[in-house]
Amino acid sequence: MTDVIADQTWSRAELQAHLQGHDTPPHFERCHFDEADLSRLDLRGAQFTLCSFAETSFDRAQLADTRWTGCRARQADFGLADLTNARFQDCDLNNTQWARAKLASALFTGVKLTGAHFGEVSALGVVFKDSLLVDAHLRGLSFRKQTLEQLDFSEADLSGCDFRETVFEGGSLRNAHLKLARFEGADLREVDLGGLRLANAAPFKGATISHRQAASLVEELGLRVV
Repeated sequence: MTDVIADQTWSRAELQAHLQGHDTPPHFERCHFDEADLSRLDLRGAQFTLCSFAETSFDRAQLADTRWTGCRARQADFGLADLTNARFQDCDLNNTQWARAKLASALFTGVKLTGAHFGEVSALGVVFKDSLLVDAHLRGLSFRKQTLEQLDFSEADLSGCDFRETVFEGGSLRNAHLKLARFEGADLREVDLGGLRLANAAPFKGATISHRQAASLVEELGLRVV
């Protein structure tokens, strides 16, 4: 059984020394790693509960199978890190950087990702649930055939994203950037399409919307629906 390490502040050197002296993945609780350089460290299988990582660098770190619960990591850098099968639950990850990270089969549940930048990530099987992705950069990601539960994509850059045959259960696409995004066969009846104009509705060709949503679009032409 892994011992829980609680209420400590860690530097890179201290963490390296700890990892070298233990064979089992560590479990940190209420620990602070703010502004630490944790790049390239091997933390596979580690658990972090209620920890703080403000502006921490995880550049090229090995983070596969890690578990993050209730953590705060604003402006942390996960660029080129391996987060295969990582799990994030109820975390604040606002304005984080994920450029070219490996996110295969990663899961984000109840996570704040406002302003997060997912540039050129490897994301086969990544899942987001009940999360804020406001103003996030998600260009080119595939959500094909997924059921998206309460995802707020307001103002997000979804250019080139694949939403074919995707079901939206709540959430928002209000004022999202949708250039070259695909929605054929998508079910959009429960998502907020606020800000959508008929002139910009081309990406939604082949998708299903509700009578209420259709009426809102028509009313923008000055017509009344009765």
